[in-house]
Amino acid sequence: MSAYWQCLRGIVLREWLRFVLQRTRFLSALVRPLLWLLVFAAGFRAALGIAIIAPYDTYITYETYIVPGLACMILLFNGMQGSLSMVYDREMGSMRVLLTSPLPRAFLLASKLLATALISLLQVYAFLAIAWLYGVQPPAWGLLSVLPALLLAALLLSALGLLLSNGIRQLENFAGVMNFVIFPLFFLSSALYPLWKMREASEWLYWLCALNPFSHAVELVRFALYERFNPLALGVCLGLTLLLSVLAVLTFNPQHAALRRAGS
Repeated sequence: MSAYWQCLRGIVLREWLRFVLQRTRFLSALVRPLLWLLVFAAGFRAALGIAIIAPYDTYITYETYIVPGLACMILLFNGMQGSLSMVYDREMGSMRVLLTSPLPRAFLLASKLLATALISLLQVYAFLAIAWLYGVQPPAWGLLSVLPALLLAALLLSALGLLLSNGIRQLENFAGVMNFVIFPLFFLSSALYPLWKMREASEWLYWLCALNPFSHAVELVRFALYERFNPLALGVCLGLTLLLSVLAVLTFNPQHAALRRAGS
């Protein structure tokens, strides 16, 4: 058990040091959601008035509605960025060195996912603190009750990123592939507008958003932030996290970089 703990501690510490040394990473993670909150929300406020919908008990401003979605935006981009670091580590050989340890590969990859998720939580709470100063103030206890939901959503998106990175053999191909994943996941979700708005516009767009796993992650966080429970979102997120994690472990191939060099 001591070996497992030391390994987990080392991986988390490595990710933490990487995060601390890359200060622009912290700022860039906050720029995107803050731009939506401070700039775009002001323009969309009149066009997208929000009716009384769960988990809210009264009419809310558009800024209040999008804060949970923007928090999940941070988790989404960090999950994809974590998979980028996995591709880089595989290219440079550090991940292959780590996998030479006697510990199970599943534990090593799970530790990597957990480390990425923990770093994401720091950035999310920094964003929620800024949103609180801006006037979006969920219940104080909600900031604590949302923690497990944020962690589960972060693990889900990190596992998705890891699974996608397993199919990328060259670091140069990463950005193009991620653009086809990040933007559809984010914009075809309930992050920026409620699903009933989408249904008014288009039935097929509504179903795309309703079936989008990112929508369930957003709703899980939204309900938890306001001290409510969403069993459907929890079940979907938990099931997908386990499924994607298993698939990511099974398809992980540290030899991709070696095969690439041998073929060049």
